[in-house]
Amino acid sequence: MRAVDLIRRKRDGGELTPEEMDFLVSGYVRGEIPDYQMAAWLMAVVWRGLSRTELASLVEVMRRSPRPLRLRHLPGPRVDKHSTGGVGDKTSLVVAPLVAAAGAYVPMVSGRALGHTGGTLDKLESIPGFNTRLTLEQFCHVLKETGCALIGQTEEIAPADRLLYALRDATATVESPYLICASIMSKKLSEDLDGLVLDVKTGSGAFLKSEAEAVFLAELLVETGRRAGVRTVALLTDMDQPLGQSVGNALEVAEALEVLRGGGPADLRELCLELAAWMLVVAGLAGDAREGRQQAERLLESGAALEKFRQIIGCQGGDVRVVDDPDRLPRTRHQLTVPSPRDGVVVAMDCEKIGLAATVLGAGRARKEDAVDPAVGLVVHCKRGDSVAAGQPLVTLHYNAGEHLEEARRLVLESYRFADTAPEQLQPLVRRILGA
Repeated sequence: MRAVDLIRRKRDGGELTPEEMDFLVSGYVRGEIPDYQMAAWLMAVVWRGLSRTELASLVEVMRRSPRPLRLRHLPGPRVDKHSTGGVGDKTSLVVAPLVAAAGAYVPMVSGRALGHTGGTLDKLESIPGFNTRLTLEQFCHVLKETGCALIGQTEEIAPADRLLYALRDATATVESPYLICASIMSKKLSEDLDGLVLDVKTGSGAFLKSEAEAVFLAELLVETGRRAGVRTVALLTDMDQPLGQSVGNALEVAEALEVLRGGGPADLRELCLELAAWMLVVAGLAGDAREGRQQAERLLESGAALEKFRQIIGCQGGDVRVVDDPDRLPRTRHQLTVPSPRDGVVVAMDCEKIGLAATVLGAGRARKEDAVDPAVGLVVHCKRGDSVAAGQPLVTLHYNAGEHLEEARRLVLESYRFADTAPEQLQPLVRRILGA
């Protein structure tokens, strides 16, 4: 078996057997197949796609870990949630403790910000002392003690994905829905789950801006999860505007705490409840989404979800005082309000530009090695359908250094589109549910 023959076959539209997929991916992980050959095969996949059999084989070999998680001894169902990435998406900070408070175990392996989208790990690390770099032993201990643990990918969890993701990022082969599916599901299936809920974003602030592309990816994800014996549901959700009001790590933690206290922006609260409801369904703790939502609402109202988050923060080394006093989170030295340039109605937002505005202030990273400033970001005051007057605040920028302030202000203004009358119809927050 030779890598060049497998590259040629995929280039010409052929199909690899499970044994050939194992040879290719395992050989790359061991260093026996060089970057340039693997990159050539990845580009062939971008152009030719994968059959369902190939995708299943790729996920199976990518999910292998030198020390796989064994969690079936836990006295409750294991369930997780994954988002394909958006602007202001801090739902994991709410739904993970919420579902854990209902009696499920949530072993969440999360990612970092890249480009205009935020990352759960960066948000959590804005809590002073919070440690997302746990060993597998520490991860399992926190999970057993609290019902939830939140960490980043390690060399022990799906190492093939870690290597392939870096190569895809450097070779313009990120966009393939098959490779996206394999990347997501290899990590999630390595968590030894009973159920999985996927939040597939679509719109101007999403990675997949076309709804048709997002639906196709959601279908691949659901099919892959079910092939592996994991109850899987995907929600197709709107990302044509930021979720909630805050964009930026510490700002988003503070907003998530508002939701856990029973308040917060209506759209953020709504999506958190919907995701939690379906997580409880696939975990077998609710008969349907209506029952799951009622459970989730009770856990928010009683304060049980908030107390669970406090417990998780403490077990992962964070300062639990932020739960009652969010002012202990990092704060910027300066703020600047961006006013509306005219009277009218906000009819559309280029959500990606809002995310980029937060990124240039230091809330995100253009490259994986870039550092983030946990305090910076922005707060959105006006969204689609809102009437505004000239001079009324649209967004408040939170910043420390002023070198990119003008660029951030320009991006905010460019992101808004105004009209004299309200739009006829706005997209619903949850556009479709697949696999229900």
